[in-house]
Amino acid sequence: MHVLAAETLLPVDLRLGVALVVLLVAAAGVAVVFRLAPDASFGRAWEIVAAGVRAAAQLAAVSLVIGWAVGHTAALVGFLCLMFGVATRTAGRRITRNSTWWWAALPIAVPVAPVVAGLVIGGLLPVPGIAIVPVTGILMGGALTATVLAGRRGLDELAQRHGEVEAGLALGLLEREARLEVARGAASEALVPALDQTRTVGLVTLPGAFVGMLLGGASPVLAGAVQVFVLIALLAVEALAVALTLELIARRRIHR
Repeated sequence: MHVLAAETLLPVDLRLGVALVVLLVAAAGVAVVFRLAPDASFGRAWEIVAAGVRAAAQLAAVSLVIGWAVGHTAALVGFLCLMFGVATRTAGRRITRNSTWWWAALPIAVPVAPVVAGLVIGGLLPVPGIAIVPVTGILMGGALTATVLAGRRGLDELAQRHGEVEAGLALGLLEREARLEVARGAASEALVPALDQTRTVGLVTLPGAFVGMLLGGASPVLAGAVQVFVLIALLAVEALAVALTLELIARRRIHR
């Protein structure tokens, strides 16, 4: 019955394919009409189309890979390492184009690894098992987003308020302290999306973990408990990711 409910909600057939194409064209069209790019070009529209096509291809491939890897511990670990590598490069290259981008690995790995390890050791995430993939993916995705936002906003702030950094140095502050004073406020804004999502859960949105468990046959209480865990874990992961990113910026490990 639950499988039928899921299929009724979003049947995987020609209608879904048509809907996806229409939505992707609409998104790209809006970007074209309103010139939603830093240089007012059509570049963002092409990025939207490329991202949509890439997402469809990647998810099709990943669905097949996960189905096989879930029963093989070595393959599962390899897949998680691939996720981490892609997250690091994506976050790093969004922040800076120079060779310091690889430092983005730190604020992604340090918050996520102990949480996942603790869940595995505590028996909440069996290995091998399918649950470790979405849980790790959710946490890694949150760390990625927080790292990108904190890194971009922190570096932008330092570029715009460079004079204040120089003033702090003139007053006797260490370079790290002067850069922290300028970048901290802007970088901390990276936590706003996670805070808003947690504050409004159940009132404005029903997150994917909650809906997915309901469709899978779990009780509303169990689905709610798991979603609360995910949201609070995301807050912890993203807070540490922002703090580490800010520290890397202050120490010039990540720069432009």
